[in-house]
Parts: sequence; structure tokens; C-alpha cells
Amino acid sequence: MNNHTRLSVTRRELLGSSGALVVSAAVPWLSGSAQAQGSNMKKPALAPDELDSWVAIQPDGQVIAYYGKVDLGQGLEVAIAQIVAEELDVAFDKVEIIMGDTATSLNQGGASSALGIQAGAKPLRNAAAEARRLLVDMASAKLGLAPGKLGVSDGVIFALDDVGKRVSYAELIGGQYFNTKVEWNKKNGNQMNVKGKAKPKLPAQYTLVGQPVSRRDVAWKVFGTGRYVSDITVPGMLHARVIRTPRAGSIAEAVDASSIQSIPGARVIREKNFLAVVADKEWDAVRAARLLKVTWSEAKNLFPTWEKVHDHIRSAPTLKRDDSEKTGDVAAAFQSAARVVQAEYEWPFQSHASMGPACAIVDARADHATLWTGSQKPHYARDGVAKQLGLAAEKVQGIWFIGPGSYGRNDAGDAALDAALLSKLTGRPVRVQGMRHDATAWDPKAPASVHRARAALDASGKVIGYEFTSRGFSRASIRSNESDPRDSLSGMEIGLPPNIGVGFGTPEESYGFNNKLLAWEVIPALLDGASPLRTSHLRDPVGLQIHFASEQFIDELAVATGADPVAFRLNYLTAARDQAVVKAAAEKSGWKARSSARRDLSADLLKGRGIAYAQRGGTILAVVAEIEVERKTGRIWGRKFTVAHDCGLVVNPEGLRHTIEGGLVQSLSRSLFEEVHFDKNSVTSVDWLSYPILDMKDAPESIDVVLINHPEVAPTGAGEATCRVVPAAVANAFFDATGVRLRRAPMTPERVMAALASAS
Repeated sequence: MNNHTRLSVTRRELLGSSGALVVSAAVPWLSGSAQAQGSNMKKPALAPDELDSWVAIQPDGQVIAYYGKVDLGQGLEVAIAQIVAEELDVAFDKVEIIMGDTATSLNQGGASSALGIQAGAKPLRNAAAEARRLLVDMASAKLGLAPGKLGVSDGVIFALDDVGKRVSYAELIGGQYFNTKVEWNKKNGNQMNVKGKAKPKLPAQYTLVGQPVSRRDVAWKVFGTGRYVSDITVPGMLHARVIRTPRAGSIAEAVDASSIQSIPGARVIREKNFLAVVADKEWDAVRAARLLKVTWSEAKNLFPTWEKVHDHIRSAPTLKRDDSEKTGDVAAAFQSAARVVQAEYEWPFQSHASMGPACAIVDARADHATLWTGSQKPHYARDGVAKQLGLAAEKVQGIWFIGPGSYGRNDAGDAALDAALLSKLTGRPVRVQGMRHDATAWDPKAPASVHRARAALDASGKVIGYEFTSRGFSRASIRSNESDPRDSLSGMEIGLPPNIGVGFGTPEESYGFNNKLLAWEVIPALLDGASPLRTSHLRDPVGLQIHFASEQFIDELAVATGADPVAFRLNYLTAARDQAVVKAAAEKSGWKARSSARRDLSADLLKGRGIAYAQRGGTILAVVAEIEVERKTGRIWGRKFTVAHDCGLVVNPEGLRHTIEGGLVQSLSRSLFEEVHFDKNSVTSVDWLSYPILDMKDAPESIDVVLINHPEVAPTGAGEATCRVVPAAVANAFFDATGVRLRRAPMTPERVMAALASAS
């Protein structure tokens, strides 16, 4: 049985179903409130300051840890289990991670991908260490020995001088509750942390952490023995399809319900401009959505066409500007420059393009509700559903099952809020399942942007001034979670005022240019309401577009000064760990110094190598891309990549390598293929033909990963860091192969052919 089949039970039910031991007499070695109280022993309320909210010992000695995040397919639960097992001194196989159910876990911020271990592991590590301390104290009282005279091995506490004197965790507390408080930092979400009196182990004491452990979710996915969110059924539920306007900003002026009367049980549900059909059978709902006749208001021509979106970004008014980093006198540096190098780069809107459209089920009752969701942030989805229904959050249970994709705010959040509204309006459980065109057209998008870079050089070629400005749509015009219905399509369609967010970002690096300005500018959204071009987080939010520009410009400066790209970076990087990853990637890839690009375009197959480096949330990495360019077709193949990766302490090197590889392949797809197309009224990228993604023939031949382990440094994120350097590494490799710059993504065959033709 995998963890996905156990998420809908409460902890009391879980313990009961597994034969939890109930004792009828007080156990003298349980001190204070931890003493067993027979069958009346009460589970403490789910709260951050209760140790029982984090860890439980089963009657057979198995350990359950309750994790307030979810695993998006990276094998994150394996690393969390390693950490818990390490602190409790039990075997890895004895630890089960229960995640994604608001009835059994706390809100640790959901799957903010790079923060799964960096933030999410902290309270579990501390809670497991505190549980071990308490168990040793219990054993001390039972065995009559001081804690310092006891050792622990695989959940058994024994006398160091007489291993025959022993007691197991199961004998001490199996099936019971600790009833012990821990100190909570009073923060929810990613910043939540707790600690007890115990100090976690030092890295030198680790035996499990740092070891490669295989993930445990492969078999059920391969053999189809588990369940995805789309497999969930609820007795009496209706199937729904939500119908959205074919023209952004228009409303349904008339709906002909009689147009679907031939479909048994199908009916129209409408609340203001929210429109859906429901039926007892899913195919009937699909047919009803296709047949329903709707008269929509006239088109408003709200959008520029996708080809002109970057011109719009340049000319639109500035909503907000932020000079995030400014050192020295940049203006003076440019005034005194012997030479100025400048360039501009463009990035498109991009879709999550999850492998399938989102699904959610909500069963709303008068005083409580249940949500089944594939959202990567089920606690926040629970909060949004509660607000949509007018219920207190504690009256709604959110249950997570893995969905068809995530890595940001995709269409799963809208599906949850759609289902909640429909269940409220129909009085029945409702399952909302999108269609492919719904998912790709209406999911929140990664923002389009333009990036301007310029550098001032003195007579010797030294960089004396540097300026980099990103300008585009907000990185999150709707927030990155669905906790507020105002951020959902259905909320906007029923008239809730938009909750507009404004922000972007700047490069994360340690280049020590004396006079330096990093800034961003955000322009207004094209439509404040229910828009198919709403923006929100996509894996490594705005990281790819920013570093596609900034790291390509660093290469342009190397060329302008006659320097090798690796040597140029090492000359200006100020952080030792940053220099180390650049050196490691170059060494592992067999980098050969070069101060200029090849410019022979006569060959049919052109080969090049490029490097890019960045930081992300404390993680530092560099990637060397080795590509092939087919001159006659314009196809770029990322044949080989070398990644040097420093995320502090490495918990599970096997899982880390897989995470790096997955992020690299996804970002390669975004670099070469992915671009949202739209006309003046709607998104036209609605399937795999109009929104292509990388397929097997375009996958890399090999990915070499160099892990730089720093056990003395707390672990930082890995789920997103690799993504941000791939586009620039490929673009720099293209220049190395051709002597031509590609400053607009994606680097499609059409753009390659045009660039090569212009250079011929």
C-alpha cells in the first residue's frame, strides 16, 4: 500500500485500523501528561506545538511522520523519511510519510518545490529528535539507568554495558500519544518550525542522511496500483464541465438550456458569469458542454497578438519599478566608459502544460465539506474552498492525491474552486475535470518579459559599470496558491474583485562589478479579471527568463573583452562556492578555453559548448551545455549537459540527481519549444500541436552531475535551481557553434533558420 491510498483517514482511524495498543493501566515511565490513560487516552488537537502532530510510534514500532508538504514526483518523501529515521535511530524502511491531508498534517506551505527539504524538513527533524529524547528518558525510568548510559539502535534502547537490558519504542509508547508540547515559532507556511529540548544530530553522526536511497513510488505508478486525483469517486457525485468564454472579457448574454435537453440528466448551472454543465455521467457532461448554445458578448480585442507582445511590454506604462540592488555610481561609470556593450532579450508567456488537465472533487454540506485535489498546496486549497463556501477553514478537509502535473500554480487551483462553487449550487458532490483545451488555454501563465542589459568598459576592457533591468508582466498577478477565491477564475466570474499582485525579480549571482544596478519593472495586466493570460508561478518563477538574459549577456561581455567565458566568470565572481561550481562544471565537461566563437556555417551539423551559472535561494550551480545544430532544419539538440550543483548538505544523492535531471529536461523544453500563442481575444495554444513540448528524440543523450556536498551547511533547494541556467547555457552554446546570438526564446527551428540566414 502506498501513502496515496491512506490520505483520507484520520490519525485515530489509522492507529485503530493498524491494531493500536490500548493499555488499561498507567505506565509509570511515562512522565507527566504522557502517561497512558487506558482507552480514554486522548489524541491532542492537531497543532504545531503538539509533538503528536509530527510523529507517531505504531504498536509494531513503525514510525509515521506527518508532513505538511507534498511530493511532486521528485522522491522528496524518501529524503524526509531518511531525516526522520536518522534522528529517531530507526531503519529507513520503518518510516512512513503521511502527507497532503489537512486532517493529519499542518500547513507547511505546500510544495514550494525548492523548499521541500530546505524549509519542510526542519520541524520534522527537530520533532524526531525530541521524540527520541523522550523515548530515551522513558527507557531510563523503566531500566533504571541514566540516559547517558543508554544507546539506541533500530528503535531499541539498550544499556551500553549490558545489551540484554533493552526496551523497544513499541514497548514504551507504541500506539499511544506523547502528549508533549514543543516550541513553535508562531509561523505558518514555509517558515513554520518547531523545536524541543533535544538537539538534532551533527552531520558527522549521520548514517542514513547522505546515503543514496531509491524512491518508493515507482512500482505503483508503473503497475497502476495506486490512485491519482482523477481516479477518485464519491457516491452520488455529479460530473461537471466548466464553460469559459471564447473571447477574453466577454460575458454570456444568453444560454439556451434547451440545447442539451436530449442528454439524460444534464443541466446548466450558472451564477453570474460562471457557467457549467453537470450530469450523472462524465460523457454526458462532455457532450453537454459541446452542445450547449451560448451567446457571448462582442469581442473587446484586449490583447496584442503574441508576435507583438514584446513591443507592448516596451511601450506599456510602468506599474511599479524596483531597484533591487544598487552599488556605486552607475551613471558616472557609464559617462566615463571607453566602450559600452548592450543587448536586449525576450521571453514569452509559457503554460504549465501539465500532462493532463486538472481534476478536483468537492462534497459541500451545510456545516462541513471535503475536497479532493491535485493542488501542490492542499492546505491553501482547503482555505480557498472554505471561503468559497462560507465555512470556517477547520470545517473543510483537504485531501491530496497526486495529479497530472504541478510545479507552480497550474489549473488545479481553479478546478478546486470550481468544484466547490458547483457543489454549493447543486447540493451534490461534484467532480470537475478539465479538457486539454481548458488546461493549456486557461491555466495561469509564466509572464512574458523583456530584459535590457548594458555594461561600461574602461580602456583595458575591465567592467566598470553594469546595469540589468527586467520588464514584463507581474510574476504573479494572482497569488501562487488558491487560498483566496478572488485569485480563481470562478471567483472572478461571480464578481469577486481581482486581487492583483505586482512583482518580478533580478538575477541571483555574485559578480563583483564595482558599479552595479539590478532592477525590475512591471507593467499592467492585459485584463484584470478572468483572463487566460493571468500570471502566476511556474517552476522557478521568472528564473529562466532572467538568467536566459543575464547569463547570455555575461557571455557577450566575455566575447567583447576577448576572454574565455569560464575565465571571465571566475575573474568577477566574489563568492568561493560560486567559483567552485563553475570550476567543477568546466573540469567535468572537459572545457577548452576559447575567446571567440566558431564562425564556419558551411557544415551541415554545427557543434558548440556553452556555460551558465546562477544562485537560487542559497543553492549554487553551473551548467555546461553541448549542443548540435542542424543547419538545414534549424533543430537544436541539447546532446550533453554537465551540472555542478551545491545545495549544502546532500540528504539523498540518488534523489538529488533525479531532481536535477528532471528540472533540466523540463527547462530544456521551455528553452526550445514552449510559447503561448494568442490573438486579440483568446489563447490559441490549446493542444500538443499548438503548444509542443520536448519529446524523446529531443531529450539529452547524457547528463553528468557533480554534487558538491557541504555537510556543514543546511540543505537548500534543488527542485528549481537547475532550471534557470539551462536556457542561457544552450544559447551560449549556440553562439559558440555559429557565432550568432539567439536573444529570443524559445529557440525554435524557425528562429534558428532566420538567425543563420541573417548571418550568412
